[in-house]
This record gives sequence, C-alpha cells and structure tokens, in this order.
Amino acid sequence: MSFRKNVSLRDAMRGIVEEPLLPMVPKRFDYIGNVAVISIPPELGAYKEAIASKLFSMRGNTRAVLNKVSKLEGEHRVADFELLLGDTTETIHRENGYAYKLDVKKVFFNPRLYSERRRVASKIKSGENIIIPFAGVGPFVLPAAGKGARVYAIEINPDACTCLRENIRINRLEGQVTVIQDDFENLFRTGEIFQILDSKTHKESQNDGRGGNCEKVRDSEKIENGDKVGNKAFSGLSACPVPGKGKNKELQVPGSGFDRAIVPTPYGMDHFLVEITKLVRKEGHIHFYTFKAESQIPGLIDEYKKMGLEVVLYRRAGNVAPGISRWVFDLKKIGVKKESVET
Repeated sequence: MSFRKNVSLRDAMRGIVEEPLLPMVPKRFDYIGNVAVISIPPELGAYKEAIASKLFSMRGNTRAVLNKVSKLEGEHRVADFELLLGDTTETIHRENGYAYKLDVKKVFFNPRLYSERRRVASKIKSGENIIIPFAGVGPFVLPAAGKGARVYAIEINPDACTCLRENIRINRLEGQVTVIQDDFENLFRTGEIFQILDSKTHKESQNDGRGGNCEKVRDSEKIENGDKVGNKAFSGLSACPVPGKGKNKELQVPGSGFDRAIVPTPYGMDHFLVEITKLVRKEGHIHFYTFKAESQIPGLIDEYKKMGLEVVLYRRAGNVAPGISRWVFDLKKIGVKKESVET
C-alpha cells in the first residue's frame, strides 16, 4: 500500500536535498510486497541514491527500490524502471488475504486499489460466472474466485498470465479460474472469444493441476518452463495462449450470459464497454473503470443509460493526473427500452 507515516519522505529528506529542490521530492510512493516504487523527477537525479536509501530505512523488510522512469507503455501496460537499491524485482504482495507473486518490472500492479478490490469482492456471490479482461496477475480474479465464483480471466501479457496461474495455485483456487492469454479486443475481432466460450465445457477436463483450467496451448506457441519470465523464481510455469479457431462461432456464455464483469480498463479504451456488455446477462452487473475529468461524468451517465445500463453507483477511485481521475461505475444491464409505436 502507499506509505503513510507521521514523517513524510519529503520531511525525511530535509537537510539532505537542497531547500529549493525539496518541494520536488515525491509525496507518495508505493510498496508492492517488499519492493518500494517511486517516481523521482529528473531534477533530483543527484539525490536518487539518497532518496532510495531513505526509503530503504523507512520500512524494515524492504528489499529493493525502483525508480519509475516512464508511464505505462505498450500493449502489455508495463513501465520502465531503474533499480536503485537491491538485487531483485520479484516479490510476493499480500492484499485482502491473498498472495500475489510477481516481478514488478514485468507486469502491471496497482497497490492503491486494494480497498476498491475489496469492495467489489464483497458484492460477489458464490456460484456466479464472472469475466475479467485485463486480469493482470489476478488482483480482481483471486478475490472473486475466493468467494466461490467461476472466473474467466483474459490477459495479453505472457508474464502476467504466467504469474496469474502461479497465484491461482499458491492461493489454492485451482478449478475456479480459466486463464486465457490474448488481447481482449482481438478475441472479439476474430470471433475467437465465441469459440472459447462455446468449447469451454469440453476444455475444463484438461486442467493441468498447476493453476486453473487453462486452454490447451498450440504447439507453435508453447512457453516452456516459464522461459518468458526468465528467472528461477518463476520456473516450471507455462502461459496459456488461446487455442486455434474452431468451427462453431456461436456465442455461448454461461446460461444467458455472465453474471458479472469486472473491467479494469486501460487508459483510453472505453470502447471495450460495448463489447463486454454483449457477454453479460440481463440484470447482470458490470464494474467498469475509466479515466475522466469530473465534468465528463454527467455525459457518461447519459451515455450508459442509452446503452441500457443502469448506473447503480459511481465514485472516484484515485487521481492519476491533474484534473483526471480514475472512476468506477457499478452498472446493471437492464436493456434498451423500445419506444412504443402508435398504430
């Protein structure tokens, strides 16, 4: 979680950093497991080692300090980091009763959403069928599965997919989660998601016993022994590419649709809401995350209503840039009302 103590990092650096530069010392930083992550402005380049040493001393079990030097980039949503202290970026992060094994440099993980993830999990009932695109290493997946839901997790990053399967195993949630490695948008563009969902009941018997009911890997796309991750801590794992195209393109989701979708949408990808709504049953629930200015929210609410979605709740879930916040919308699919036609 974010570091919150009576003495801030900025106060701790007083007398070390020159007074004119002191306001540039970041107010916030994060701990992911025992790895401290901070974004140090270029103007403080001469003080990077001193800042890292101070972070190291502020929490006893810290093993590494990373400086985030870029925003999330690429389809895998991974930033660039500079290792300032320590010799590993692998860690185990514990949150809301679950353990997440990950490599901070290779996957995306936001520890600041821990209370939001707990809130969503509190709404889940045992027996629900849930789809989660952009699943990452599983911060929304594991709590849902832990409540007794059947979860379909979609993730494009092979390193995150590998970690997710391992996290399913170490949290003893095998059999509750199907992991699909692919681009969520690509699944719709090619019709692949329809084939996956149509054949899922036949694939579930192929559970390999190491972390969820993963679809069978094509020979040309096998990832042997976790080589994509590239370190011993994650050896013996394999990611899960999507199977080849089948003949049946009919969309068959559980019952009349998924009971719930949890969509931690990447920045600028709101169009996925249209696609995910197609997979959710009437009266089903969608937890949708978007990045917007507060002035845009009334327009979004009207837009969602026109899509046949009832806005049950919306709230700010963290600021990400000046004037821009992450917002979560709890939506209920009620369908688009047809206007009566006079005869």
